[in-house]
Amino acid sequence: MEAIDDAGRERVDEQLSAWRQGDCVVGEHWFLFRTNSECPLTGDAVVAVTEGADNAEAAVRGFAVLTQTCDLVRPCVDRPFVEISPLVEVDDRVLHEIRRGRRPIYGFIPGVARRRLVADLDRVMTVEKTVVAAWERIAGCRTDDDARRLSLALARKRARTAFPDDFVAFARPLMDRVLVKHDKHSDEGRALRSLREIRVRAAPSWDADMVELMFWFIQDEDDAALEISGWEHYQTALPEAQSRPGRFVRVDGVVQNLDDLTARDYVDSDPLDLDHLSTREP
Repeated sequence: MEAIDDAGRERVDEQLSAWRQGDCVVGEHWFLFRTNSECPLTGDAVVAVTEGADNAEAAVRGFAVLTQTCDLVRPCVDRPFVEISPLVEVDDRVLHEIRRGRRPIYGFIPGVARRRLVADLDRVMTVEKTVVAAWERIAGCRTDDDARRLSLALARKRARTAFPDDFVAFARPLMDRVLVKHDKHSDEGRALRSLREIRVRAAPSWDADMVELMFWFIQDEDDAALEISGWEHYQTALPEAQSRPGRFVRVDGVVQNLDDLTARDYVDSDPLDLDHLSTREP
């Protein structure tokens, strides 16, 4: 069979002209991946190997488009491929954590959030644009802020900080408490639900023999003007944590919003995420 002609390519370009990064398709779809027939890791891979295949497929709820918008709308003769990630369903607690950027292996897609679907960024598949052109598009990002947050999430997935093992052990009790208290009907739970993200800075560096830690609990813009109590535990627990044996000789924390945080503090700090610091599974 020959490749499509010029008229066919023009139709594909026209159909892709409306697509944007983060747009989705929902329905019965299949994620394809290659496995090692001698040592398959997943159940879908085992099924494929049993049937004598090296290529496996897994049923998924749909796909989210990861390719940047500027490449989606370029002519398919120049940019014939699109990167996509499968959509998976999560519970309300995990959905909230993903929305706040605390689980960077997932991408929050506002357009399918009501279905509790998120993009599984650990799995990426490449398809030709003709595949996407045949899909029924669901707008993923409805506002510029939605699109900006998704772009940041995709970048963070590839560039997130590899925290030292001793810091992971040090911070795990804090993050476990965040998980346990987040949905409680208490002042502490309400305070945690107001967070946009938690960031930490190591001074003079993560590799130093003696390290001072600064935690920023950054409130979401919608809650930044509210007087929210419930931070008493963190105001006392963080300084007390410096008495633990190890490199972390000073530990401080503050609740702020983005307007109060300096650009220097933001770029010199790293976001905490539950994928690195928690043993709990979604």
